[in-house]
Amino acid sequence: MPAAIEIRDVHKRFGELQALAGIDLEVPEGEFFGLLGPNGAGKTTLISVLAGLVRADRGSARVMAHDVRADYRAARRSLGVVPQELVFDPFFTVRETLDIQSGYFGMRDNRAWIDEVMHNLDLTSKADVNMRALSGGMKRRVLVAQALVHKPPVIVLDEPTAGVDVELRQALWRFIRRLNQDGHTIVLTTHYLEEAEALCSRIAMLKEGRLVALDSTANLVKRVHHLFLRVRLRGELPGELRALEHGGAEDAHVLRLKTYDDVEQALAAIRRSGGHIEEMELVQPDLEDAFVDVMRRS
Repeated sequence: MPAAIEIRDVHKRFGELQALAGIDLEVPEGEFFGLLGPNGAGKTTLISVLAGLVRADRGSARVMAHDVRADYRAARRSLGVVPQELVFDPFFTVRETLDIQSGYFGMRDNRAWIDEVMHNLDLTSKADVNMRALSGGMKRRVLVAQALVHKPPVIVLDEPTAGVDVELRQALWRFIRRLNQDGHTIVLTTHYLEEAEALCSRIAMLKEGRLVALDSTANLVKRVHHLFLRVRLRGELPGELRALEHGGAEDAHVLRLKTYDDVEQALAAIRRSGGHIEEMELVQPDLEDAFVDVMRRS
């Protein structure tokens, strides 16, 4: 399958800050791909290189086989980006904003698609409302609509659900899933790791401008060689188990264990100490645990 995104040895420095340090990455057409990392890892810089907003110091980037520098018109036409920041023009209504965005890409008679996008993002009732009168969540919906208005084959979502309500989040993912099923390539960056785990088939993790993990979501989770025992006790947690604590609430303890044999040993230690288990849950590792492990090791 041809690559929707191809990044080769991309470097970018801002003064003393090495934002990207030799990124190599390929995303096939039709994939739902996750790009994760802590703040300052280089995710937004990499997206900016793809979008032509930042020029790499070294290396190359292609979108649908179009070089972002040598063939920038075709590359930008192939890409739709939902930015983190709420950037909008306060002088236009929602529909006017989307009509103008269509014009940037030379699209005429685009009303039917604009209506469909607004419907799927629950913007129809706000079509004639001025942008400055919208709430923050509604403005973010318009940003998503702007990124989709020219029907790009590749869609990059940079923290698209930051600060939005549950209803929009669910509607957005239903729409994005449908676009992915129709063949669009989706690249998602998010700090909501449960979203990435549920949506992305493959994930890359960045740290300090370097690629530190790249694998299927399932394989990344399988790399976590431990499990968690959550117990609510009547009595104190035995001292020999305190080193295994991995957080928890006031009324419960979470123990990080390596094997199922360790579960039995932990329960035996609680019984020996005279503690009484009121509630118990065995929790398998998830993408958040994999992310923490990768960041710590790297």
